[in-house]
Amino acid sequence: MASQPRILVVASDDVRAAELCDGLDELGWRTVTARDPESARAALNDLPLEAAIIDGASPVVDVAALKAAARPRSLPVLWFGPGGEAADLAMTRPPHPAQAVLRIEQLVRGAIAEEEFDLRRQSLADLGLDLPTVQADGAPLRVLVAGQPDRRFLGLSNALAEAGVETVAAPTPYTAFDYLHESAFDAAVLWGGEDHAPALSIASGMKRNTRLYHIPLMLYLRGSGDISLTDVFNRGFSDVAAADTDETETARRIIALGRTYRRHLEIRRALDAGRESGAMEATTGLFGRDLFAAHLKRIAEGARDRRRPLSVCVLRVAESNAVAAARQGGWLDRALPQIGAMVSRLVRVEDTPARLASEVFALALPATRGPAARLAAERIAAVIACTAFDAGPDKPPFVVEFQVGVAEVSEGQTPAAALERASQNLQEASRA
Repeated sequence: MASQPRILVVASDDVRAAELCDGLDELGWRTVTARDPESARAALNDLPLEAAIIDGASPVVDVAALKAAARPRSLPVLWFGPGGEAADLAMTRPPHPAQAVLRIEQLVRGAIAEEEFDLRRQSLADLGLDLPTVQADGAPLRVLVAGQPDRRFLGLSNALAEAGVETVAAPTPYTAFDYLHESAFDAAVLWGGEDHAPALSIASGMKRNTRLYHIPLMLYLRGSGDISLTDVFNRGFSDVAAADTDETETARRIIALGRTYRRHLEIRRALDAGRESGAMEATTGLFGRDLFAAHLKRIAEGARDRRRPLSVCVLRVAESNAVAAARQGGWLDRALPQIGAMVSRLVRVEDTPARLASEVFALALPATRGPAARLAAERIAAVIACTAFDAGPDKPPFVVEFQVGVAEVSEGQTPAAALERASQNLQEASRA
């Protein structure tokens, strides 16, 4: 059975949007096209669409009206062509399909994180606790510009400065990494050379560093040399500006990337503040069993209202001779706080990690289908399985592996029933 459309494309014809739609469909992001604003609003009412892409050459489309038609779901809007000031991202040309997917995913995850913050505040308020509001960082955005500059560097720097952005120039990969390790940046622009090797080298290095991994990257092409845009986006770039892209548009796109990234950090800090509320484990940030049950119910209600999927995962420490010996000697108990902290830190900002029992953890993953949830849980288990824990004097360290159970909350099912189903799947897996 074909999957439901995920992206609304508003275009009066297929002249400029056809290639983008075909590319999105091939990447698994099925599109549905509306020829006019009325059809677009009808599609948003009928389908759980995740984002909209608007061809600016179409009849006048009111971005605010589209967003309102999707409520209570947040609707990221990408725009190409003339206009688009109210869109989340505006470009002159249609974006590359992989680029569109990356930006949509970033914007959707950011919206879901905002929703999770509001839900978490409500859950803590039920306990008489307060989660501080998200504090906006008032400092100017900081952008690193790496690579040998040319005439466009000055134009881009001026456009960014006029918007209140601070830029730092790094002529070589070495100076770029020196700056990246010394101070914080909201985005980075990498200037492409004839072979783009230095820019790709910097990007690869950043993606191997956990602190730098999420900083958005833009590749600014110097010319029209051969380069695979699909490969560039797979390497972790968030945006690519062609050589003839106007510096003002490039600056606008960089600023949008930086603001999204900074907002994500602000929400993360606000959610982390919940650790000090007394409702969560102070050392790990994990939800307790009762708080998780109440909050999971609230998450499920929000997912139903917004017509988004929701999955739950259960991770239980798997039995092994090494684990049994560590448990008997009390070393497993000593390792569990570190394991819990790793579970808490390895989830996305919008996910909810919890401890159901001493050796059993759970996750609530909003806007996530079952297969993707299993991948996320197994990734967490794999990272922890690579960590050696102290087993006592004169004994080799031990490792901890997990049995994983996953269930997607189905229509009409309570979240508690889905959690029970995940636990049953876990038990069946452990007997296999």
